Amino acid sequence: MTVNLKDNERLDDLQRNGYQIIQNPGRFCFGMDAVLLTGFAHAGKEERLLDLGTGTGIIPILMEAKYHCAHLTGLEIQPESADMAARSVALNGLSGKIDIVTGDIKEADSYFPSASFDCITCNPPYMIGRHGIANPDEPKAIARHELLCTFEDVVRQTAKLLKPDGHFFLVHRPFRLAEIMTTLVRYKLEPKRMQLVYPYVDREPNMVLIEAVRGGKSRMTVEKPLIVFKAPGEYMPEIRDTYGY
Repeated sequence: MTVNLKDNERLDDLQRNGYQIIQNPGRFCFGMDAVLLTGFAHAGKEERLLDLGTGTGIIPILMEAKYHCAHLTGLEIQPESADMAARSVALNGLSGKIDIVTGDIKEADSYFPSASFDCITCNPPYMIGRHGIANPDEPKAIARHELLCTFEDVVRQTAKLLKPDGHFFLVHRPFRLAEIMTTLVRYKLEPKRMQLVYPYVDREPNMVLIEAVRGGKSRMTVEKPLIVFKAPGEYMPEIRDTYGY
């Protein structure tokens, strides 16, 4: 299928199933955090998945490539990003498997029935407040800062939309770990797995991957650390495998 790219858009190879994705560097491009989340997450072929704040659709597309879920949905508030996601879905011949919905995370329960998803994924905005933001309407600011939704908004909607014993997968920053854990538990999303991601073996972690289960029992496994780089520009073998190199 041919695709008509708009101004400043580009087509990137995802190294999975021949899939490609449309992106605009002037708006926001997916990062390693989204890719690592799909490596950490898991889903079955009969399961339905929702990605909250899907951006240009990277997580649903990669999750379909890896797990061939029965159906996947991406929810995105920014119309331009949702449009790119929908065109990428069509480009990859996935229109029958992946839906892209334009809408607000805070109102997700008005778009979808309660307890209708087996899995929910989210790569939410990490930063609190407006420090360092030149333009609060700029797409990159919306993606990185809690301008249009908070972490609690994400968790509240996840708790409504997940089936009992459904799985929630997220990536976030370690400096908010205490808040993340207490918020999940408050909404009966029990943390079950956690993995810290380190840029180098001798650096502090800069990402945390978490799996929670709706109504799960209180017991969590902390997995071995994930190290990204062996040396500058040289990925560790686990990262190369996640990226499909």
